Amino acid sequence: MSMAEVAFVGGRVVTGTGRVIDRGTVLVREGVIERVDDDPLVPEGVPVVEAGGRWVLPGFVDAHTHIGAHEDGEGPAGADASEVSEPDMSAVRAIDAVNIEDRAFRDALAGGVTTVVVKPGSGNPIGGTSVAMKTWGGRTVDEQVVKQPAGVKSALGENPKSAWGERGRLPRTRLGVALVIRRALIAAGEYAARQAEARDKGEFFARDLGKEALAAALAGDLAWDQHVHRHDDIATALRIADEFGLRLVLNHGTEAHRLAAELAERDVPVIFGPVLSTRGKVETREASVGNLVTLARAGVRTAICTDHPVVPIDALVLQAAVARRAGLTWDEAIAAISSAAASIAGLGERVGALEPGRDGDVVVWSGDPLDLGSAVERVHILGREVYRAGNGAPVVADRWAER
Repeated sequence: MSMAEVAFVGGRVVTGTGRVIDRGTVLVREGVIERVDDDPLVPEGVPVVEAGGRWVLPGFVDAHTHIGAHEDGEGPAGADASEVSEPDMSAVRAIDAVNIEDRAFRDALAGGVTTVVVKPGSGNPIGGTSVAMKTWGGRTVDEQVVKQPAGVKSALGENPKSAWGERGRLPRTRLGVALVIRRALIAAGEYAARQAEARDKGEFFARDLGKEALAAALAGDLAWDQHVHRHDDIATALRIADEFGLRLVLNHGTEAHRLAAELAERDVPVIFGPVLSTRGKVETREASVGNLVTLARAGVRTAICTDHPVVPIDALVLQAAVARRAGLTWDEAIAAISSAAASIAGLGERVGALEPGRDGDVVVWSGDPLDLGSAVERVHILGREVYRAGNGAPVVADRWAER
């Protein structure tokens, strides 16, 4: 994706890390934030966005979505988030399923979301690897990648237990699901050891894509993203993480508040949500945005996700507003969809905050984004303007234009 330079001058700059600058300046050079301060002077020739009376924030980060891979309303043609031919699908990659022309990417811009993590679904004990990407700007998904792979998706509970019904290949119980995961991790560890030995001897060694992904998780290079709702499944996730030294990140965490003290002590983060979904299955009977507040008060690092298309991607900020009403501080609510979300997803060096050295992903809001009366007016990704609100339909950059 092409990069640009631009300066946002005179707005209320909210960095996403707790710092607020009234009448601040954000300078982006070569797609990267160069400075954030209260100096209105910018280098000659740099285009200026006059942001007086507006709020200037980092692009939001949704750390758990299926955007582009599971297109709402598209039926079988858009249902590519879960490959259910085997219980262990660690070899598959979400990046291979993403359609960047999914209309939801335009919706993401309208909601101020500039970075998403696209994950395989939860129909397998091990679902594959995820990809972190920008929500606009490339002619292929590869041009929008922030991190690939971004983690390994695994699932515990009812989804992997019952996903196939009568198909017969998956385990039918929680203990069977856990067994699939353990066996796969043991095999991956043995594979990594044999591969290292062969490399040292200069011998040929046949690759196994699934074991390679799991070996990266065992080495701590990839997060272990665990789909989990119930407290007993969370305990199993902790148990497996301890056994194999996994860098565990809980996804959903409906009942994580029951183990809040332990999660805080162990620094196991929770990508919570979606906040606005119904209690539509047995595992979510205790769902409440108050559970998120409990986690935050206990010191657990938390982010808020939409799980798009479960909740539409542009409602990410609405969920943060609901969490604010339930008891999160304003800073906590904003961080949960910006800097904290980026950090938990392993993207904190690039996105989620207006700080020097990070990507120039900047969103201009008409007012406080947690105020339902506020709207996104402009979105820049890597400094390049990709979205502007209008009196009629918003203007979205043409990804196919010559650049």
